[in-house]
Amino acid sequence: MSNPAKAESNQKNTTLIPILIIAGLFFIFGFVTWINGALIPFMKTINELTTAQSYLVASASYISFVVMALPASYIINRIGYRKGMSLGLIVMSVGALVFIPAAEARTYWIFLSGIFIQGIGMTLLQTASNPYITILGPIESAAKRIAIMGIANKVAGALGSLIFGAILLNGIDGIKAKLSTVGDVEKAQLLDVMADSVVTPYIVMAVVLFVLGILIRRAPLPHVEADPIEESKDGETTKTSIFQFPHLWLGVLTLFVYVGAEVIAGDTIIAYGISLGFPAADAKFFTTLTLMAMVGTYALGIFLIPKYINQAFALKASAVLGIVFTFCIVFTSGFISVLFVAALGIANALVWPAVWPLTLKGLGKFTKSASALLIMAISGGAIIPPLYGRLVDSNKADLIAQGINEIAATAEATTSGYWILLPCYLIILYYAFAGHKLGLKKE
Repeated sequence: MSNPAKAESNQKNTTLIPILIIAGLFFIFGFVTWINGALIPFMKTINELTTAQSYLVASASYISFVVMALPASYIINRIGYRKGMSLGLIVMSVGALVFIPAAEARTYWIFLSGIFIQGIGMTLLQTASNPYITILGPIESAAKRIAIMGIANKVAGALGSLIFGAILLNGIDGIKAKLSTVGDVEKAQLLDVMADSVVTPYIVMAVVLFVLGILIRRAPLPHVEADPIEESKDGETTKTSIFQFPHLWLGVLTLFVYVGAEVIAGDTIIAYGISLGFPAADAKFFTTLTLMAMVGTYALGIFLIPKYINQAFALKASAVLGIVFTFCIVFTSGFISVLFVAALGIANALVWPAVWPLTLKGLGKFTKSASALLIMAISGGAIIPPLYGRLVDSNKADLIAQGINEIAATAEATTSGYWILLPCYLIILYYAFAGHKLGLKKE
């Protein structure tokens, strides 16, 4: 006779190593993604950019999800999950190498090209690793595995922000002060030296990513396939087009604004702290506060869902907290305001794991197409942060025109720019209460 307890133990043993390997991949693209918080003020200085221009760093990374989501899905179907992960890592290493000529030329569009290429690699990696970890074990425990991946991703983001903040922002305050007092030739020399500081870390990154890309081909990752979707015999089978699911399209919109809000919370907080007068040596730690808030909430979600609360309730609570924290950011000042930006990590953490199952519910054979659309919604990180930057620039210009000095105008404009988060969280709130039910048959 078979022993159910022994069988379950064997299954856990066979999935433990693959889970750890995939967690390592989530760690990698978390590290690469969240260094943008340090790159934005760094690029703004060395390339003498406006606030809006500097947030194209986030755009270059996240727009790749629009360009590559469907091609990546096709590639993964052709070559499989393991080779797709390997290819993603190698493409990311190529993007890291582009930073070398970018630093030599100190040309912003070359930097953005490198970031975009890394984004293509991350799209491949995400497209392969997300469904792989979902179907690696029982679907009932998929949320727990995804939350573990989220913790790995955000811990890596915190480390990346700290490491690259220390490398790229070291002495930036003194350099910025000196730039306003020197001639054009010395100014160019200072900026060239500062730009060269990215060369060594990105060479190391390129080598590590390439080696991992080769090693993943030999990793003990079992072949897995998703279970076929069972079609119900009720009204669901009458659906002939993905456009007949309004809750899906609202889910895509919700994920779009969520990713934008998440990127703003993580990528603007360093620049926000600097605008309020905090030295870069202190502000470089601020992204870590946001990410640690997310990690703590992920852990709480693993404990609470679904035993104590369901996904819809988690989404409602997240949206309400996001709205409250947005008001707190705008109506407080100094480090308290910075802490409320970091607290957005609490509001954001459970949105991703809640929106996916709510959006994919009842889609049957359209599930794969819907998943590609949700991956494309990550492009919200490319659109919304630059809009925040444009809002800051516009507000700053208006305040200076009113006679307010530049330092005070910068601080006030940067704070008021966070109003852009309010409609984002209102959309999430609507989806949590009603949007995820539209077009679905009442149970």
